[in-house]
Amino acid sequence: MIHAMDARLQRRVQRYGWERAADAYARHWHGPLAGVHGEMLALAAPAPGEAVLDVACGAGVVSVAAASAVGSAGRVLGVDLADAMVQAARQRAQSLGLGHAGFERMDAEQLALPDASFDLALCALGLMYVPDPDVALRELHRVLRPGGRAVLAVWGERARCGWAPLFGIVDAEVRSEVCPLFFGLGQGDALARRCAAAGLQVSAQRRRSDSLAYADADEACAAAFVGGPVALAWSRFDATVRERVQARYLEAIEPSREGRGYRVAAEYLIVAAQRRYSCWKATSLFSSKT
Repeated sequence: MIHAMDARLQRRVQRYGWERAADAYARHWHGPLAGVHGEMLALAAPAPGEAVLDVACGAGVVSVAAASAVGSAGRVLGVDLADAMVQAARQRAQSLGLGHAGFERMDAEQLALPDASFDLALCALGLMYVPDPDVALRELHRVLRPGGRAVLAVWGERARCGWAPLFGIVDAEVRSEVCPLFFGLGQGDALARRCAAAGLQVSAQRRRSDSLAYADADEACAAAFVGGPVALAWSRFDATVRERVQARYLEAIEPSREGRGYRVAAEYLIVAAQRRYSCWKATSLFSSKT
């Protein structure tokens, strides 16, 4: 559990860091993440007419794909902590004519949404940034209808993510408070156990091995520092520190170099779960007596 003051600080770091990273994130990460996004959506199987919530939606890539699947008879709401991400997602949906996809700035730990209002909840590589993921999972459980599904993706084991040294390199320069337990959810069955504790019945757990391809060192560093979770720290580094952290990061990913480019190992963990009908019945019976 993160101390309350640290949690508030972490939320600010996340919000303002992703505000700065929004444009670069779209350029450097949407392509490399297409595989895990596709696998998530295939597992979630959004159906025509369903109501879908996309938590930590970023620029709305997963949201618009879900909106296409549910059609105009359904609805999609994407929520994110960063205003710039929400605006980018709105523009993406509008450009595709998806008027049934809406976007709002909202904290994953405090969803300003009615109970039992969604058929499906998605969270693609966002739960690691939440100060208290257990609270966020309980919120997902709350807003899902009885039998509603949740499909979540997080980064996998630290040792299987070649870019993982990034956090230590940045922390050596400044106390970033980016994500102190970043890889914790991807270890073993940690995420499945947390889902179960939140009342979600796990139906599937998959690990996906992949790679992040970069054309050259500049692209690899831009993805890591400008378009990633350490963007706020990067924005405050002077030229000397930037040169130093870039050199250290390139040294760390040197084993992944292929000619001028890089192919950095990445692992994802995808968990599918469902809100039990019995939980809803028990809650309803309890509520009717109070």
